[in-house]
Amino acid sequence: MIVVTGATGNVGRTLVRTLAEAGHEVTAVARRITAADVPAGVRAVAADLGDPASLESALTGADALFLLVAGEDPAGVLARAEAAGVSRVVLLSSQGVGTRPGVYAHAASFEQAVAHSGLRHTILRSGGMASNAMAWAEPIRAHRTAAAPFADTGLPFVDPDDVAAVAAAVLTEDGHDDATYVLTGPEATTPRQRAAAVAAAIGKPVTFLEQTRDQAREQMSAFMPAPVVEGTLAILGEPTAAEQTPTTDVEKVLGRPAAPFAAWAERNAAVFA
Repeated sequence: MIVVTGATGNVGRTLVRTLAEAGHEVTAVARRITAADVPAGVRAVAADLGDPASLESALTGADALFLLVAGEDPAGVLARAEAAGVSRVVLLSSQGVGTRPGVYAHAASFEQAVAHSGLRHTILRSGGMASNAMAWAEPIRAHRTAAAPFADTGLPFVDPDDVAAVAAAVLTEDGHDDATYVLTGPEATTPRQRAAAVAAAIGKPVTFLEQTRDQAREQMSAFMPAPVVEGTLAILGEPTAAEQTPTTDVEKVLGRPAAPFAAWAERNAAVFA
C-alpha cells in the first residue's frame, strides 16, 4: 500500500489518481480530506505532517510513502513510517536545496532526514511549477490581465502532472534508490510568454502587467514566510545558470520529454476562461 501525503494538492491529486488507476492500493492523506476528494477505492485519512502521531492510522499496512516538505519533524514522521513497515520513501523537495541551500534550509533538513533514515529513498527536487500560474486565474477571468515581476526572465517551469508521473514511477519501480532527480520543464519561458500561452489556450487576449519587486513581495507575503518570499524573488529575478537550464530527469525516468508550459495551459484553459 502506498501513502500519499498532500493528496489534495497539485501533485498529490494526480499522483493518487495515477496510482489508483494502475491498480495500486492507495491511502490519500491531507489535513482536510474526505472520501469525496479521492477516486473510488482510495482510502482518505485526515492527518497533519506537523503532528507525526496523527499519521499512525494512515501508515498502518503501508510499504511506501510519498512525503511532502511540511511540518518541523521529518525524523518523527520517518520513524512512524518505519515502525509501520514502510520500506520506501519518495520526498518531494525543491530545486532550491541544490542552488540556494541557505534559503531552502527547511527542505534541506527533510532531505537529510530521509537520507539518514535507513529507508530506501528517492528525492525529487522540483523546479517552479506551471500551476503557479493559477494565481492569474481570477484576474484573467475578471479583466483579462496577468501580473508578475521580471517579465522577461525565463525559467523552465515543470508541469505538476510530470512531477506526479515521476513520483508514481519511482514509488513503484526498482532502480531509483538513493537517486536525486531535478525536475523541470523542457524549456525556459518568461512570465510574459506564459501569459501569452494562457491567452492562446483560451482564445482571448490577455494583457501582461509587469510588477515591481516590491509589489510582488507584498503579494507573496500574504501566503509565504519572509525568507521564502525573498528566496523566490531571487530565483525569479536573478536565477542561477542551473535554475535557468532545463534538466532531462523527467525524460530519464519516464522515457518521454517533459511537457511544455503551453500544454499545461491548454489542459487548464477552463480555469482562465
